[in-house]
Amino acid sequence: MKKGRILPVMAAKGIVANSNVYYPYITAVIFSVFILFVFSSILHNDLINILPYRAYAWIMLELGKYLLEYIMVFFLFYADSFVIKRRKKEIGLYSLLGLEKKHIGIMLFLENCIVYAVTMCGGILLGVALSRLLFLLLLKLSHLPLEVDFVFSAEAFTETLLYFAVVFLMLFVCQLWEVGKSRPAELLSGNRKGEKEPRLLVLWTAAGLALLIAGYRAAILAKADSMIFISFFMAVFLVVGGTYFLFTSGSVFFLKVVRRNKKLYYRAKNFITISGMYYRMKKSAAGLVNICIFSTMALITLICTVSLYLGLEEVMYQNNPYDMELEFEQGALSEEVLREKAGELASQNHLTLQRADVFEVISLSCSLEDGNFGLKKEDDHDERNCGVMIMTLAFYEKMSGKTESLSGQEALLYAEGKNFDREVFSFMGIEGTVKEEVQDMFPWPKAEENPNGRYLIIVPDDETRDAYVSAWAETNGVEELEAFVHSGSLRAGVVVDGTEEEQEAFDAALKDWGLQQDGIRKVKNGLENRAELCSMYGGLLFIGVVFGVDFLLCLFIIMYYKQISEGYEDRQNYEIMQKVGMSREEIRGTVHKQILLVFGLPLIGALAHTFVGMFMVKRLMVIIGFYDIGLMQSCQLLVAAVFALIYGIGYLKTAGTYYRIVNRAAS
Repeated sequence: MKKGRILPVMAAKGIVANSNVYYPYITAVIFSVFILFVFSSILHNDLINILPYRAYAWIMLELGKYLLEYIMVFFLFYADSFVIKRRKKEIGLYSLLGLEKKHIGIMLFLENCIVYAVTMCGGILLGVALSRLLFLLLLKLSHLPLEVDFVFSAEAFTETLLYFAVVFLMLFVCQLWEVGKSRPAELLSGNRKGEKEPRLLVLWTAAGLALLIAGYRAAILAKADSMIFISFFMAVFLVVGGTYFLFTSGSVFFLKVVRRNKKLYYRAKNFITISGMYYRMKKSAAGLVNICIFSTMALITLICTVSLYLGLEEVMYQNNPYDMELEFEQGALSEEVLREKAGELASQNHLTLQRADVFEVISLSCSLEDGNFGLKKEDDHDERNCGVMIMTLAFYEKMSGKTESLSGQEALLYAEGKNFDREVFSFMGIEGTVKEEVQDMFPWPKAEENPNGRYLIIVPDDETRDAYVSAWAETNGVEELEAFVHSGSLRAGVVVDGTEEEQEAFDAALKDWGLQQDGIRKVKNGLENRAELCSMYGGLLFIGVVFGVDFLLCLFIIMYYKQISEGYEDRQNYEIMQKVGMSREEIRGTVHKQILLVFGLPLIGALAHTFVGMFMVKRLMVIIGFYDIGLMQSCQLLVAAVFALIYGIGYLKTAGTYYRIVNRAAS
């Protein structure tokens, strides 16, 4: 038979004969195709363009798609490198039997074509079947209309085919390079070759520690400012580098130090375990780095997703406590008119009027140092800058329903962020005494983690308020002092209870009425703002769910390949240990201990990385308005416990393959 005819047969048989490595690889690629096709289908579907507030969800999905494509490349290269490593002995045998390298290249090309065709068909068919379901999940998380028709997207189909065609072409080139640079004898022993012992162990171990400490330090000390995203990527880079050096060099260095302790090393139970661990870490520590990193990514993604899902409602109401808010010039309308109109419109739309607050407040920009409110710093990002609101006691009593008394320099003080925790203060030179620090004040919810939290100073009367405002104006060089003092605003905030349609009708009517009034300054629709936030966070939740599942799948595929690799290595080691007189029970106990240590180290590393990384993640969540750190800490503990359980189950499941391989040597 001619080589041109036999090569396709050999390619197909090569995949079937190596099913234990090819089938998981094909499964992983099918899932990757499925996820990318779903993302592209949603983005290219005409429906996404007619949904309300779709811009936020679209941006989140677009960013998620690019990040997914980036991660897929690295994962598929790792999986493919393992597959070709397991094929080296077979390819070397073909070479010795007379098959030229160009024919081997054609065979590998045909194998890639077969895998590409199978995975494209499987992934896209799965995507077509489940795209509508996942799109409905996105709409549900984003609180968008669910009665929709989802159609097949030719653009998504083409985009997915082209992306994976490029990836498979890159994989094929790497395979040619890997095979072409090796001699037949090297190929025959290629699957036995692991990582060489790193040189300069002390240097690389020290470098790993330094990088890890620097990464941890960057995560812990990061501030919630404009530089936090740069700090985040820098911390990730440092931690990944530190993890790599500590696993590949640090572990080997540590085991070499342990071997020098003769009293510990030359014990029956320790000798084989330490020697075996030393061999394993030299050979495949790089694979453990991948397990550790994917575990960390899965943990952080799942923690953020669960936290945001459980705290979404609080986030939406944090900056939009009122369903509708109107702002007028001071004195433009009376409180009675505003309250009466709100009650009238609520009754017309069959709603219950829960709150109808009308109040005057003056907002000012200041700096705060040691209890002294002074001139705002020129740098807008200066941590000492803050917002200050001035309100009279009369309006405070109407809003809070409490009765208080203030005299002289006394004031009530409320902080949206951390407590003021001082008995006296100074405002532009005016001395004041904090009679009581208020702990709850609607419509300004308290969140101690809020870095931009404002301060509300409640003064006895209009005269004191005007004195505060005059002092601020003089300090800031405001020329038209009298006009500025009376530049405060009258605000009306309404909260109603009813169906979504009734609330929307009420808000529209109140907005129309407000825009027709003299002195109107601003209208803020809380319902719309919440819907926009929900759309944006819904997109984040959808991405979190998809990425969490994707990271877990990548993790289990890597664990599976690692178990296969360990199994083939230990199958031959079993035979050697039996020949030197060790019993089957001793061999199994020793190897089992080594495997547990090998797969326990990445989990410990991932938990440590996650614990430290959450310092920075919490600040990132604060930037998007998530302030419930207590909820996030609870989710962190819950997700870590569940993940450790899933990790253990995944280990036990993949370990079954390992034991089936090594038991062939023991039987």
